[in-house]
Amino acid sequence: MNQDYRTARNAIPVLTIDGPSGSGKGTISRRVARHLGWHYLDSGALYRAVGVAAMKEGIDLGDESAVEACARRTQIRFADDAEGQARVLVNGEDVTDELRLETTGAAASAIASMAGVRAALVQMQHDFRAVPGLVADGRDMGTVIFPDALCKVFLTASAEERAERRYKQLIEKGVSVSLAGLLGEIVARDERDANRALSPLKPAPDAVSIDTTGVAIDAVVAEVLALVESSGAVPPIS
Repeated sequence: MNQDYRTARNAIPVLTIDGPSGSGKGTISRRVARHLGWHYLDSGALYRAVGVAAMKEGIDLGDESAVEACARRTQIRFADDAEGQARVLVNGEDVTDELRLETTGAAASAIASMAGVRAALVQMQHDFRAVPGLVADGRDMGTVIFPDALCKVFLTASAEERAERRYKQLIEKGVSVSLAGLLGEIVARDERDANRALSPLKPAPDAVSIDTTGVAIDAVVAEVLALVESSGAVPPIS
């Protein structure tokens, strides 16, 4: 990649929305991206996709070299179905529903601490930066992947509310789960993500933190759009 191309790409505005699982960042990021007409990156889906690929291959998730090799050979593609719903394909197979399982989330959290896996996915994430702009949601978008982002948001919510949200989502999809079990998994994942040596989950120093506990999604979207407008990344938003 030549210097002129890197410079041009770095001039494309980026909004990063980071936060723990269940904080609402996925829903809010998609709505903001749709409103702005920007591209959308769900970085967590990339790690979940690698986790699914590794589990399908029977790879020990504790074997870092094997998981890294899997990440480098796995083909991940995002596409919309006939109804306009986002789908994720891993090596040509639609794994969208599998990505939402708690076992997949735990696998993604485990492999996200692996330097080789992260390196394999960094360039893929950078490639999503395209005109007119990008909304990137994840756990280290503002701290590691796009530290030069014009606007950074860090969403939070109580563990109890995040567990309730996840429980409702899974029940609606016909997945039998325990609310207490989900809460325990969320608390454990928060601890693991916040204390890992590589790219721990934390707000960027220049990020605006928003607590979504008990707040309507529309209100959070409006607040984020106001932040984007104030950053100068877009003209006044009507």
